[in-house]
This record gives sequence, C-alpha cells and structure tokens, in this order.
Amino acid sequence: MQTPSSRASAPRALNRQDARTLALAALGGALEFYDFIIFVFFTAVIGQLFFPPSTPEWLRQLQAFGLFAAGYLARPLGGIVMAHFGDRTGRKRMFSLSVFLMAVPTLLIGLLPTYATAGYAAPLVLLLLRILQGAAVGGEVPGAWVFVAEHVPERRVGFACGTLTAGLTFGILLGSLVATAINTIYSPEEVLAIGWRWPFLVGGVFGFFSVFLRRWLAETPVFEEMRQRKALVQELPLKVVLRGHGTAVAVSMLVTWVLTAAIVVVVLMTPTLMQKIHGIPPAQALRANSLATVSLTLGCVGFGLATDRFGVGWMLGVGSLLLLGATYLLYLGVGRAPEHLAALYAVTGACVGVVGVVPTVMVRAFPAEVRFSGLSFSYNVAYALFGGLTPLVVTLLVKNTPLAPAHYVAALCGVGLAVAIYLLTAGRSRFAGTNSLG
Repeated sequence: MQTPSSRASAPRALNRQDARTLALAALGGALEFYDFIIFVFFTAVIGQLFFPPSTPEWLRQLQAFGLFAAGYLARPLGGIVMAHFGDRTGRKRMFSLSVFLMAVPTLLIGLLPTYATAGYAAPLVLLLLRILQGAAVGGEVPGAWVFVAEHVPERRVGFACGTLTAGLTFGILLGSLVATAINTIYSPEEVLAIGWRWPFLVGGVFGFFSVFLRRWLAETPVFEEMRQRKALVQELPLKVVLRGHGTAVAVSMLVTWVLTAAIVVVVLMTPTLMQKIHGIPPAQALRANSLATVSLTLGCVGFGLATDRFGVGWMLGVGSLLLLGATYLLYLGVGRAPEHLAALYAVTGACVGVVGVVPTVMVRAFPAEVRFSGLSFSYNVAYALFGGLTPLVVTLLVKNTPLAPAHYVAALCGVGLAVAIYLLTAGRSRFAGTNSLG
C-alpha cells in the first residue's frame, strides 16, 4: 500500500492503471455533464410541452429556465451529502452513486408525459427530476477531482485534474453537437413530437454504461491508507471544515468564482451576446462556440500539464492574465472584424482552459480527512451563488456598454491574479504540492 509519505519520497511516472483511471473518470464525467447540460439546449421545446398553451411565451420560457436553474440550486445539498459519505465511507462508492443518480432522472425525463397528457403533474415531476440531476452533479464534479487527484502521483495532480475538467467541458460540446444534430434531422414539428426525447434517452443509457465502467475503478490509495490507520474523520466532516479551514474555503470559493465567470460568460453566454451585440448569425455563432469548446478542452489539459511543471500559483496568475487579454481581444475584435469570430473565439477558449488549474488549488487546500467535504461545500455553494448571479449581472451591464462581458471577466481575472499572488506568498506551504495530498 502506498502511503502519502511514500508518494512524496519516491516519485513515479503515470502507469497504465493511472491512465485507465483517468480515462474512465473523464469519460464518465463527460457523459454525466452531458446529461445535466442537455436540458438547456431544449428549454424552448420544454417550455411549449410542459406548460399550458395559454401561458404567455415569455412566462413559459421563464418557467423552463427556472426548471433548469433548479438543478443548480440543488447542487450544494447533493454535493454536501455525498461528500459527507465520501469522507466517511469511501470516494469510489460516492463516485459510482453520483453517475447512477444522474442516469435515472435523465432517462425518465425522456419518458415523461407532457402537459397535454398529465396536466400540471408533468412540470412538477420534471422539477423533481431536475433537482435529482442537480444533486447528482453536485457530488460528481468535486468527487471526480478528489478521486483522480488521490490516485495519481503527486507530481501529476495538475494533469489529472486538468484532464478530468477537460472531460466535463467535452460534455458541454457533446450536448451542443447532439442538439444540433436533432434539429438538423427533425423538422420543428418532429422535434416537438418525438425528437426532443432522444437526447435524454441516449444520455440515460450512456449513464448506465458509465456506472458499469466505474465498477472497474479502485478506491483511492489515500483513503485506503487513512482507513487502515483508522484516521477517518469521526465528527461531521463539514463541521470540521467550517471550524478549522476557513482560509481554504475562502480561496476555493474565490477560484470557483473565477471558473464560473470563464465558463458562464465566455462559453455559455457569448454566442447569444455576439448575436445581440454584433448581429452575428446564430449558426455562425454556434459553430464558433463549438470550436472554442474544443480549444477549451485542450486548454484544460495544457494548463494542467503546465501546473505540474510551474506550480498552481504561477499558472493561475498567467492564465488569468491571458484570459483577460483574450476576452477583450474577442469582444473588440469581433466588433471591428466579425469575419474573425471563429479564430478569436478559439484563442479565447484555449485561455479559458485556466479553469483546469482551479481543481488543483482546491484539492490541495484541504487535508485528506475532509477533502471531499471541503471541496464540495466551497465549489457547489460558490457555483450556485455566482453561477446564478452572473447571467443577470452581465445582462444588466450590457445595456450600458457592449464590452460589459469583457469587463466582468476582467474583474474576475483580477480576483484570480490576487489569489495567485497569495498562493505564491502566504499560501505557499499549503498549496505548493509537497505532501499536500497526504
């Protein structure tokens, strides 16, 4: 059994078992994130099918987006509960449970009767299923970061977390491609009749496939070593986190805020903003977004590799500066030369890859005994808060200046730079990496 101290004193390279663990974790993360995000691509259809026909169009869309937001609001509760058991009973068990809890509601959404058949029961059941999806993804994302970080050699934690994050972002791309395919194959009437169901049914089946694949994963060496030493936390893990790890929570929430600004504004909101601000045709904006998401996926891996080489502080700082410059270049450049949208967006997407550094900061912030709970609480609460407020803030600011999205991202890049400076100075001993996963 490899102890934390042996990991630090006898560095090793990634082996075949590490590669399999990373591949299965990233694949499962991609499929689970696809299950969670596919809803947003069909909110207009769901608004028509699950609410009374007499409902005004704006209200139907508001209600549909409310159902989508319910998943985000459920993330903290699901994440905290699963993290509690992850710290007490094992990482692998919760890692498998989260993907199962995502697969079931996704499959059921594809089978749901609509308002025309079930009346108000249809949106109420859909709300319940979205809450279950949110609870599942709340445990999946932090659990996956902890799982891969505790499996690989210490000097490859950045690469592991970056690769897992790349898998999650690939899930967004997969959802976009599937939605595009459905709307290409089927007419609008056929999408309403049956086409909208296929992405959920396929996602549910893929989810069960991921459950099967995760049966082959082993518990993390760090947790097994703690279990043998009988060093598992005896108190409520979250209580220990809040009582003794306030700085780690604050740092983790701040870097999560940086992550939400990058993902929500640059990846999710920018296609619509480009259409509104610069008159970019929808098809062109979506194609450029797909290219940017591919760049983001590669960027996460690249930033993860660089983190192992240069450290989390340096890469968070450099990445924040690169994202700041690229975002302004995108919004200013498209305003002057719309034909360069795809190239500019691809470059910006690669710079958004700095989010691949964020999980490395967080897994090193907390001791192993409460790592899952500390990371899950910080990440999910911050994402629910900032992820929910960011679209509203940016939308209001755009009324005053078309550069508002870039200004918002730049402000959060400033936060990322401030955290990077802290990591390079006062936080060096905790976040540098030596023995931090023990």
